[in-house]
Amino acid sequence: MSYEFFIGMRYTRARERTRFISVITAFSVIGIALGMTALITVLSVMNGFQREIRTRILGVASHVQLSGADGKLVEWQRVAAAAARHEQVLAAAPFVNAQGLLTRGQAVRGAAVRGVLPEQEERVADIGRHMKRGRLENLKAGDYGIVLGVELARALGVTEGDTVVMVAPQGQVTPVGVIPRLRQFTVVGIFAVDHYEFDSGLALVHLEDAQRLFRFGDAVSGVRLKLKDLFQSGAVARDLARTLGPDVYASDWTLHHANFFRAVQIEKRMMFLIVFIIIFVAAFNIISSLLMAVKDKQADIAILRTLGAAPLSITRIFLVQGTLIGVAGTALGLVGGITLALNVETVVPFIESVIGFKFLAKDVYYITDLPSDVQAPDVVITAAVSFGLSLLATLYPSWRAAKVNPVEALRYE
Repeated sequence: MSYEFFIGMRYTRARERTRFISVITAFSVIGIALGMTALITVLSVMNGFQREIRTRILGVASHVQLSGADGKLVEWQRVAAAAARHEQVLAAAPFVNAQGLLTRGQAVRGAAVRGVLPEQEERVADIGRHMKRGRLENLKAGDYGIVLGVELARALGVTEGDTVVMVAPQGQVTPVGVIPRLRQFTVVGIFAVDHYEFDSGLALVHLEDAQRLFRFGDAVSGVRLKLKDLFQSGAVARDLARTLGPDVYASDWTLHHANFFRAVQIEKRMMFLIVFIIIFVAAFNIISSLLMAVKDKQADIAILRTLGAAPLSITRIFLVQGTLIGVAGTALGLVGGITLALNVETVVPFIESVIGFKFLAKDVYYITDLPSDVQAPDVVITAAVSFGLSLLATLYPSWRAAKVNPVEALRYE
């Protein structure tokens, strides 16, 4: 062990006349640890939100969507067959998209109506796995059955077996004028994907029923595709656009839901900068504590210089002291941050139960629980930045220590 390291280690220990300096040093370590704990937890929660939003949206939406130039796709069987030949495509399913009003007694709700073929829809979406009542296969052509999101069903006050009336936006011309087109549907299923937008505003009917009600004829709105790798959706959409010709428009989930994922990414970056300030303040505490230590140890520094210690050796002593502070704070922050991030889904419900308040209300937020996804790059970057700031904070005090004049320091000793 070099004497610089040995002396630097001794300076980190509290003595009676340097106890105040040691208290400031302890606060510096705690500040770095708390900052890292907060930063790792926040980044993990933001990662969890991104994962949950992507999983829930893509459980209902499509990886790639093929549609006609005018909103209708006539030869959808040919398009689906051609798309299925792509190596990344796992399944394809036609759909009809429309808007409608659902009424039950005095309750009226607008809904996005999607016409589907149940056996094919199950291969491109996960709604069948989230059925609370009934099954998606209960949708039969000509029976005019409907599957509702759980919040939409609750708003209408219906359950499985009840009937609702759907009002189509296309009017029907009669001798007495244009009247709305109505159709009674029987609720054959209720789903809950834990995404409020879909649970409160999506209704599924059979493809043929939707074609008749919304006057699509044999056409559909488009074809939905499920891919082996959802992150290849952009490249697959471009390949299919070139293959299928100009009459077919190909788009992927990153375009349809770009605002969600862009918002989460921006929030993650801003939260990183905001919480990073805690670590930055802790680094300033290291500067102040080391400057006070240099002032207190001027006589020791002068004696070392007279014994032949080079200015670089004095610098190393205080670099060791500052580095130990950074290592201690970083290590505590890693343990605290990873522990809290891995248990946030347990800690937050406990706090909610104690204070009797729900942080994420179901009717306001898309996700009602705090998910967490600890990712190694975030942890490594946080630790590296924290430790790097700690090292930078030691440079100026160490340089000041090396500049101490032995004669001036020992004049009044």
